[in-house]
Amino acid sequence: MKKLFPLVLFVFFLVPSSGIQARNLWAFLTYATFNSPEGSYIETYLSVAANSVKFVKKDNGKYQATINILMTFKQENDIKAFKKYELNSSEIDDTLNTNFQFIDQQRFAIPNGTYDFEIQLADKNKTAPAVPYNQTIAIDFPADKPSFSGIELVKSYTKAPVATELTKSGYDLVPFSFTFYPENESKMIFYSELYNIGKSIGQDQKFLLAYFIESFESNVKLHAYSKVKKETPKEVNALLTEISIANLPSGNYNLVLEARNQQNEVVATKKMFFQRMNPAAQINLSDLGATEIANTFAEKITNADTLREYINSTYPVANGLEKAFIRESLKKADLKTMQQFLYGFWLNRDERNPELAWNFYKEQVYKVQVNFGTPVKKGYQTDRGRVYLQYGPPNTRSAQNMEPSNYPYEIWQYYTLNNNQRNKKFVFYSPDMVTSDFILLHSDATGEIMNPRWKIDLRNRIYETRDLQETQVINAWGDMQTDYWELPN
Repeated sequence: MKKLFPLVLFVFFLVPSSGIQARNLWAFLTYATFNSPEGSYIETYLSVAANSVKFVKKDNGKYQATINILMTFKQENDIKAFKKYELNSSEIDDTLNTNFQFIDQQRFAIPNGTYDFEIQLADKNKTAPAVPYNQTIAIDFPADKPSFSGIELVKSYTKAPVATELTKSGYDLVPFSFTFYPENESKMIFYSELYNIGKSIGQDQKFLLAYFIESFESNVKLHAYSKVKKETPKEVNALLTEISIANLPSGNYNLVLEARNQQNEVVATKKMFFQRMNPAAQINLSDLGATEIANTFAEKITNADTLREYINSTYPVANGLEKAFIRESLKKADLKTMQQFLYGFWLNRDERNPELAWNFYKEQVYKVQVNFGTPVKKGYQTDRGRVYLQYGPPNTRSAQNMEPSNYPYEIWQYYTLNNNQRNKKFVFYSPDMVTSDFILLHSDATGEIMNPRWKIDLRNRIYETRDLQETQVINAWGDMQTDYWELPN
């Protein structure tokens, strides 16, 4: 049976609802860290789906929902900051009209350091227990080096008539508390601050402030979504701007901020992961016509079927635009267009030697075919093959095929992913005993599927529950999945 999991599009999610009459709370949380003369602080942006909570009738005849919230910041079990409060929805006339989100923004003054953050949410009008979520948060603003604040995604903004605690650089910002942009969102608005740039380049020196979108998988910069401007150092250089994403195809991306000195050296940078869903994006094939392929490796590939297969194999590491070409245009593309695409693909990744980059990748495609290919899928089409091609070989790989209670599974561990994620793991399992195709069940890596119920689904071979909030199982004889997750070998 095919199982559907919530795609991890957000920094934080609770057990999702399955419809308007959902029993479980559905909420999303993002955050950003900032600095000020009074000290560093963190802002949280919480959004709650109205169709996942219970509305009760008030004395005025209208309906309102209430969420009990507890946020705590700890260091070695020592509470450094906390807030316990109630979040009320707007009042509505009809409980059938709950297709909206209600949002909350909080600010905590916290010095530099690493904190164990916990948030507990409970619907005040239900008997269900509070649902906790934990995450490690680091705040680091050096006093003598330039650095960016966090990136706050913004739904809308207005000039502030009167400054309040939440006003930034003269504007009142309405947060966009997701890192997922659906098809109906045509622009990305964001706010960030740059600190101490004058201490690095001198107060009288100009610098370049750049912001752009890059592919998450390959870190390829998308030049159509890039802007640069000259700035003069200030105590705080604030950036409130927007990028049109109307034609940005579906995919995983990073929003990147950079400060560069007059030698074009990067002196500060900040990245934020986001996802885009945009099936209506149009691919401009005429852009490929400008790619010169004379005397290149791509020109030497003259068999259309071979070339088409080579391009298909790049799908695991392609960005959104490239994936859209492979999905929608590859079947009808002529030989030259395919040659231009393949050459441009690797030229974007290695300007000095695109042929070397392609040959190395082709070797990896062969490896995943030998190790992960199945009777019905090529190696690069499998989940294990895709992860291997995207991130490289895992540092540890633990496999179990004979546990009495669980489907066959593997747990992969990476010490480092994309140079900015540490100690990330992937759980693959094979519920189909015929093809031996191992499907990605769970990962704690950014941009990957997160399934808090992975241990339960792994045991669905003999065990089934309808409680969507249940995430743990009692270990049976021979079970090793917890050991392999916590201490891979």
